[in-house]
Amino acid sequence: MDAESATEDSSDEESGQDEAAGPSTKASGRRSQLEREGEVAADFLETLLDICDLDGDLDVDIDGDRAAVAIVDSDEGRVPRRLVGQDAQVLEALQELTRLAVQSETGERSRLMLDVAGHRAERRSELVRMAKQAIDGVRSSGESASMSPMTAFERKVVHDEVLSAGLHSESEGSEPRRYVVISPAS
Repeated sequence: MDAESATEDSSDEESGQDEAAGPSTKASGRRSQLEREGEVAADFLETLLDICDLDGDLDVDIDGDRAAVAIVDSDEGRVPRRLVGQDAQVLEALQELTRLAVQSETGERSRLMLDVAGHRAERRSELVRMAKQAIDGVRSSGESASMSPMTAFERKVVHDEVLSAGLHSESEGSEPRRYVVISPAS
């Protein structure tokens, strides 16, 4: 995994819990923190949707080591797909605004993940499929393979898939043209 992912992961471990607390106490404290982040995010997004007079319901969950909030279609209507935007730029901006709202309320940096109308879930499935194809290519050729430029979210999905396949990956390049290179296991 690349330094970017490792840095994000290490900062997540700082939950503000007493070091003497046992693993189950830390886990329960971290879960409470993530639940709080999700609630704050949902309140912020609900207010935003109301101000903009947009339809949508909110689903709050915990996905691994981060709070996850999804704006989904409601009984009143569909979530406007313009909230995703071209190349998910609007979704990324909404996610950053929501993270800032959470940080403002909790005093802690958030890694909250926002999805709108299932866009990230669909993209994740597509990325897993692409990663598996690249992994198969690396295994059969024995040579490294570079993928096209991706967002941090997309690279994380690929890194996770590569790690679970037992190969090595790292991010190269600079934003916004950062990409994943998959290599055979060392």
